[in-house]
Amino acid sequence: MGTIKVENIRVFANHGCLKEETAIGSDYRVDLEVKADLKTSAKTDELKDTVDYVFLNKVVREEMAMPSKLLETVAQRILNRIFSEDTMVTKATVCVSKINPPIGGDVEMVTIKLTQRRKK
Repeated sequence: MGTIKVENIRVFANHGCLKEETAIGSDYRVDLEVKADLKTSAKTDELKDTVDYVFLNKVVREEMAMPSKLLETVAQRILNRIFSEDTMVTKATVCVSKINPPIGGDVEMVTIKLTQRRKK
């Protein structure tokens, strides 16, 4: 078993419950960690034998581009796509962070973290 991380994916998107959030948009950070059997790819040195992090980044960017009220919804969509499109992934964790959220205080970010395992 092995781990692939794609960290600090920076995206500008239009998520939020407030009308201003979806109209103006804001900065987000996404961190992704997937578990997969990496023994074969370590031996073969072939991209087809591993989880392509270019694919992971693409999924994050495409799902973040679709506005949602809640970060939980976006995080779940990212997980759903990863599990449906890459059968090698056995477990995944995604963190979606809104930078400088409009919550009436000096807060760097708020983060939603979801983890999912492949159903057997």
